[in-house]
Amino acid sequence: MSQRTYNQLWADAQLELSRLLTEELPAEPHRPEKDRVVFFQRLVMLYVRYIQIFRKLDEVYDQVVHPQKRTVIRATLEGVMGRVLELKNEMVQNEFSEYHYMDDVLHDFKLTPADLEIPIPRYFKELQERKTMLTEIFKMVEVTESPEPLAKDMSQEEAIKLIQLAERARQGRLRAKLNQESRNLNRIYSSKVHGAAATELAAVCIQKVWKGYIQRKRVKIARKEEMIFLGMVMDPKYQVPCPAVVTAQANEASTRIKREDRNADYQKSAVAVTNQLQDVEGLDISKSMKDQIRQWFIECRDATGLFPDYPEDEAGGSALLFIEKTPTQLLEEIAAKEEEGASNKPTGKDGKKEKDKKKEKDKNKKKENEEEEEAGLKMLPSAFLSDLQVEYKTFVDFWKTRNESSNFHQRHEVELIKEEKRKVIEAKIRVQVDEQMRQELAELKLAVDKDKGGKANAKKKKGAKSGKKKKKEKDLTANRTLESLCQELVEQGLLKRANNVRLQDYRGDYNYLGTTLRQNDIEPMPSLWDVRQVLTQYAILPLGSQPVHEKATLIKAILLAGPSGVGKKMLVHAICQETGANLFDLSPLNTAGKYPGKSGLAMMLHMVFKVARLLQPSVIWIGDAEKMFYKKVPKEEKELDPKRLKKDMPKSLKLIKGEDRVLIVGTTKDPLSADIKSLCKMYSKILLIPRPAYGSRYILWKHLIRKQGGVVTSTLDLSSLTKISDGYTPGHMVQVIQSIVTKRRILQQANSPLTAVEFIAPLAKICPVFQTEEDALKNWYAKTPLGKKRAQAATEKGEEQAPVKSKDAKKKGKK
Repeated sequence: MSQRTYNQLWADAQLELSRLLTEELPAEPHRPEKDRVVFFQRLVMLYVRYIQIFRKLDEVYDQVVHPQKRTVIRATLEGVMGRVLELKNEMVQNEFSEYHYMDDVLHDFKLTPADLEIPIPRYFKELQERKTMLTEIFKMVEVTESPEPLAKDMSQEEAIKLIQLAERARQGRLRAKLNQESRNLNRIYSSKVHGAAATELAAVCIQKVWKGYIQRKRVKIARKEEMIFLGMVMDPKYQVPCPAVVTAQANEASTRIKREDRNADYQKSAVAVTNQLQDVEGLDISKSMKDQIRQWFIECRDATGLFPDYPEDEAGGSALLFIEKTPTQLLEEIAAKEEEGASNKPTGKDGKKEKDKKKEKDKNKKKENEEEEEAGLKMLPSAFLSDLQVEYKTFVDFWKTRNESSNFHQRHEVELIKEEKRKVIEAKIRVQVDEQMRQELAELKLAVDKDKGGKANAKKKKGAKSGKKKKKEKDLTANRTLESLCQELVEQGLLKRANNVRLQDYRGDYNYLGTTLRQNDIEPMPSLWDVRQVLTQYAILPLGSQPVHEKATLIKAILLAGPSGVGKKMLVHAICQETGANLFDLSPLNTAGKYPGKSGLAMMLHMVFKVARLLQPSVIWIGDAEKMFYKKVPKEEKELDPKRLKKDMPKSLKLIKGEDRVLIVGTTKDPLSADIKSLCKMYSKILLIPRPAYGSRYILWKHLIRKQGGVVTSTLDLSSLTKISDGYTPGHMVQVIQSIVTKRRILQQANSPLTAVEFIAPLAKICPVFQTEEDALKNWYAKTPLGKKRAQAATEKGEEQAPVKSKDAKKKGKK
């Protein structure tokens, strides 16, 4: 598509965004909604519409060439991403479930489940380039590791015996083949009939075989054509990408190359314009600033009789003076801030009384808020809607009506660069001017009003010193470089290279009966598609975008619970690959015997979290997370000390802040053996991953067989194979397919296609996940905080419906 088309798509997305903003930020606030179902339906409608905008903006940002447009689109895209996460959080709080089903909304909007899937932004791939330092360290460690011997040392006698064994087997197979051929020849000669009758019988036999072959071939072709006509089978010409699709993909690739060229030109121009503005306008800007600040000194002196105190750098410095306010207003604001600071530090009995009064007021406010919440449901305040409003305004004011007929190649605008860089230059110059003007103000105060200024400054200095100092964290590795820390972690096996898997490889089908089951008070098990969606929202989007991570709800730790083979470890590696995150392994079995003692444990955690923050985004994986919180440690694991991280790990978790893109992901297949309270304190989000349902298994069989090199034909009854494999996990399927679809079997597919019977024997040797195990996990999840809330909401709903029925029954009885 052309740049004009993408600009139009951007305008359409902005139009839909403006409609959503008017709905979410009306002139009069929405009244609280009493019906929980109606409120949830409203949230879902907003959620689906924001996802549609998200998909459009992602495509536009990937293909638009203009560098200055891309900055605006990027900011809007991140705002929409953040708003999607906020709505997801509200839906979880409203429905008390991590998984939501929107079949009715999809039907209303006439969308497919694919339209509802949250895409991973394409610009995340630009951020996935690993640092060369880490790749060099991985290579160095791989080379230094002693390679395992490929073959054991063998004596001459053993080698001769092995060769003799193989030769005897070869001769035996050859002898059996010759015997079989001789028997067949004897059978032919013994049944041979001489004469005209024999030739006629032979001709009839040949005709019968040939006619049967031809008829079967015709029926097969006719059946295939009928299936294509009915839409049950795809036409072979559509299975291969058509020339138009190939051309479109090539155009997109060339557009990306062009985009990088435009961006490089933009960066060069920005540097040149900055230097030019600094040389030409720098002196004039500093002079005008100084004149304005001196004028402010004089006005304050005339109005109050004293020179003012210069604003501090933390408050904005002289930038406060350029706001359209009078000197008296500025002085009143500064005095009010000082009074607030003094009032926040009461001393003695009066201070305690004031604190108690404040506590009582806070409690009363909380009670009032709770009563208001009970009266109705309201949307939570958003951290992204104001940013979206600002970005929409810049689009309307500048880009919407801009005539770009002369800018056919979509190059950058120099005037826009000047406007942006002037602000940057002013900020730099203001810092220098503030230092000079502070000295000048101090000299004026000393010269004009020495006594008053000295006393005031002394009081303020005393007040400033009275504040408590925050304790700084001790850096145990202050003298070490980042490279040495990374090298040590790689050598100890704590920093690992993530496997090359993508989230799209985690296949699964949409749960089409989720809404219907919940309407009938049956809690459905999530599908693998739902798990992939939730992980995209909780892990990939926040880790991939710094602004989204800082403003969205902070999620520090996620626990993936499910039977072995459902793909928990694969999901951890997929998160790292999609976001370019580094993978740290703090599994109990991996840390056993490393860094012994309390000091060693503290050093290990300090190094891991320090490197994780410096090389963010980072994922800290804790495999077999239940071992850390064992109720009773098994005898065979006591030597490994799996509970050594139980106390120190939650403390390290508290050090993660909003600006740190560090995520802890735990995986467990046996959460029942752990203390549920400790586990829930550690992990704020717990996701239950079930065994795959019929639809997911069908997709997995098809995908995994093709990935291994097999060809799925009509002889392979996938439906029956899917039905038979109920209870088996994707890990079991991979194991079976690798044992059947070997290199030799792939070569034989032309003559003998794959059949479902071949997979049954190896599948029967594996123990599946039974319904009792899944029910046990489901009951365990019901004891988690979110599970308890959902169960409580269900009982309250049942109690509300019960008295209504009894009243109706009484009325009927009276009648």
